[in-house]
Amino acid sequence: MSSKAIESHQQPPKKLSPVISFTTGVAKAASGTFLGITMIGSAIVAGGLVGLAISFRNLPDVRVLSSYLPSETSYIYDIKGKLLTRLHGEANRELVPLSEISAELKTAVIAVEDSSFYEHNGINPYSIGRAVVVNLQKGGVQEGASTLTMQLVKNLFLTQERTFSRKLAEAILAVRVEQVFSKDEILEMYLNNIYWGHNNYGVQTAAETYFNKNASELNLEESAMMAGLIQAPEQYSPFSQYPATKRRQAIVLNRMATLGWISESEKDTAKTAPLLVNKPTAWSASKLPFITEAVTAELKERFGSEEVLRGGMRVQTTIDLNFQQMAEKSVQDGFKRLRRWGVRADQVALIAIDPRTHFVKALVGGVNYDESQFNRALQSRRQPGSAFKPFVYYTAFASGNYSPYSTIDDTPVRYRVPSGWYRPQNYGKKFSGTIALRTALIQSKNVPAVKLGKAVGLEDVIEVCRLLGLKSPLQPVVSLPLGSIGVTPMEMAAAYATFASNGWHADPTLILQVADSRGNILLENRPKPQLLLDSWATASLTSVLKGVIAPGGTAPNADIGRPAAGKTGTTSSERDVWFVGYVPQLATAVWVGNDNYKTLGRGVTGGGHAAPIWRSFMSQALANEPVKYFPAASKFTRPKATKKK
Repeated sequence: MSSKAIESHQQPPKKLSPVISFTTGVAKAASGTFLGITMIGSAIVAGGLVGLAISFRNLPDVRVLSSYLPSETSYIYDIKGKLLTRLHGEANRELVPLSEISAELKTAVIAVEDSSFYEHNGINPYSIGRAVVVNLQKGGVQEGASTLTMQLVKNLFLTQERTFSRKLAEAILAVRVEQVFSKDEILEMYLNNIYWGHNNYGVQTAAETYFNKNASELNLEESAMMAGLIQAPEQYSPFSQYPATKRRQAIVLNRMATLGWISESEKDTAKTAPLLVNKPTAWSASKLPFITEAVTAELKERFGSEEVLRGGMRVQTTIDLNFQQMAEKSVQDGFKRLRRWGVRADQVALIAIDPRTHFVKALVGGVNYDESQFNRALQSRRQPGSAFKPFVYYTAFASGNYSPYSTIDDTPVRYRVPSGWYRPQNYGKKFSGTIALRTALIQSKNVPAVKLGKAVGLEDVIEVCRLLGLKSPLQPVVSLPLGSIGVTPMEMAAAYATFASNGWHADPTLILQVADSRGNILLENRPKPQLLLDSWATASLTSVLKGVIAPGGTAPNADIGRPAAGKTGTTSSERDVWFVGYVPQLATAVWVGNDNYKTLGRGVTGGGHAAPIWRSFMSQALANEPVKYFPAASKFTRPKATKKK
């Protein structure tokens, strides 16, 4: 085509009063034929609309369009800008300026919907006359005479009923709109508001849905097809009615050629060209449903459902899609391996957090989202078992009364509890006598952990847990050091991430930034870490937890060939098994269990069954990361000893 046709109309004609506009229309319509006479009469009727406007004082003030923002689709991206999903209510829409819509599309729409758009002042007298004749013959409103402006005001302000009073109101509002806005402004609003089929409102989402391209990139045949959809989007859908789509496209192309806006050769070439339509993006499911559901829930809590589904938000998450795919594969492969080994587990959850920012980098809420949408990484409180012990040992080190080489008696003990006597037991029911705290933690001895918890004060242990972000209910019961309470994988990963950063803590988040469609920032979650833990105590704890992964520890299966620290967790009756571990760049928690709390099987442990899944993910995630080392405790000052309780 040429784009010259539309470009020649970019500057709207000088405004005329409605009466002058109607008179001009009459002059054009009068051609000496009966139809011309009819047009003169209809033009007189049209001219009278201005006077009748007084009777429509209650019509909306069209000036509100200056600040009107139609509902828009919200978009969720990963941290690198890769689209994860769209969120929208009834209208799937993305606004674009007129300059970012192809000239071919603008010309095609004007040609088939209102070829006199740049000449009239909101209503077209010639079209009104034709419609009057038809409607009088039919005894009701059977044919409209809507200009683009009239269609716009109908969609924004009026009902869809086909009555003379509604058509009259439509015409009056169209005249008012033309007096306030330029032609280009009206065309921009029109193209961004109308329905294009398959839940697409606005030209940009329609272009993406049908052709997987921006509205600015549409060629002639694509533009003609889209212009043809306006009359009946579902009837001419290229997804289900392709022959009808091509017939309607041909009508648009013929009209463009008749007007001289494209050549005959351009028309013929576009008619014969196949339409390479894609699957509709508006129907696409989320690439990462566990993540996008969690993000959506947080957005709705902060901003409300309506704003999320209609406000055109641009949400950048902290998730790295590459890491996420690694995590999902590790979980799937690990789950299959567990089944081969005869482990009776129905679920696995994994969550990875960057200790430097506390950004969530990957999250797997379960084995199969389609079968169960429950997000175990965020919502399931399960007993962490021995993975809770580091909180007790850190509390001891931070008190100044203990070091990794302090000793404790691994000997039988009993405590009076409301139900009688509580006698903690080690795994295997063996005791080692007097041992170093370092050895007790590396070998995951239960009795020393319980004794140490009582010695440092269970209330102090809970206070440390709160500093680390654990919000689950915690009670100072004697069995607390053995992880007898429920926590989420998110809480465990975030707490260990603070150990990995040597005491620097920030609230974990899935959302980095939220902006509106115009780029205004609505929410910013830039990291603001605070040093909450004692540096010497944290470094001392990490030095011990490195031994858990080394030979002689409970998790040599977590060895990834670089300095790493972590802790296994196995609950009584093997209902939950964990491995939570970290390097300076990444902390990850893996949980394996059953939603119904059934046992996983005799001999199932965190070191033997959760640690391999952790190792698989961490090895992939860190493949291109340099090896980094934890700070030595000797670089920090040991805290002064406090009075023992």
